[in-house]
Amino acid sequence: MTLQSGSRQYRLGFIGGGKLAGSVVRGLVRAQFCSAEEILVAEPNESAREALSGDAGVKVTTQNAEIAEQADVILIGVKPGVVLQVIEEIAGQVADKLVISLAAGIRLTNMEAKAEARFLRVMTNTPAAVCQAATALARGTRTTDEDVVRVREIFSAIGLVVEVEEEQIDAVTALAGSGPAFVYTVIEALAAGGTACGLPAAESLGLATQTVRGAAQLALESGLSPEELRRMVITPGGTTAAGLAEMDKLETAEGLVAAVKAASARGREMGL
Repeated sequence: MTLQSGSRQYRLGFIGGGKLAGSVVRGLVRAQFCSAEEILVAEPNESAREALSGDAGVKVTTQNAEIAEQADVILIGVKPGVVLQVIEEIAGQVADKLVISLAAGIRLTNMEAKAEARFLRVMTNTPAAVCQAATALARGTRTTDEDVVRVREIFSAIGLVVEVEEEQIDAVTALAGSGPAFVYTVIEALAAGGTACGLPAAESLGLATQTVRGAAQLALESGLSPEELRRMVITPGGTTAAGLAEMDKLETAEGLVAAVKAASARGREMGL
């Protein structure tokens, strides 16, 4: 599907509508940041286009040039390996426009060498789809304070936003970008523990998921540290103490730290 409304202007344009970019699109529509009709997405995959058009109600196209020409703010959500190629292709249409890269590993200096746009890097995650994203932004050399305000406004609509230096983005990629997969592994393991103790699988998974959700919400709202919250649950010699002792024996916490470090190192290796 290609739009023919050449004179129309869209508030946001996405080049790429895959898992991460699609999650951001769905979250912004869900949060009513703007109407679905104000978002244009360029995506080569037909099924992905149909899904975004159908469940999110946004406008879709196959042409990146339409995004560059018709969108006020452009978000690039393609795979890292093709980001610089895409920027080079639209360079003539994005001069002095705000362009936000959602890709891991692609450095601002290399993007700025391809076009005269005002680039920022943003690392977010798939919980954006339900307005629970964890997002970090990093400025480019042409970024204005107004650009930062605008980007904060967009991503604050779907979750938490912090500003970091670009050299810290790889750590954000590991913690926030990859982090949901680590949390899902924790949920899966908790549920498996429940079934091993005799609970039905569906009930065990539901309890594990809600337990993680509730613990996270309490951590966000209470202002207490994880250590303080943990002490609220532990009774000396009780069930929680026994479970934590086993986690210490198996170095569960160390494993999670190692997972974040490994993901961050991979992000640095991918850097272009």
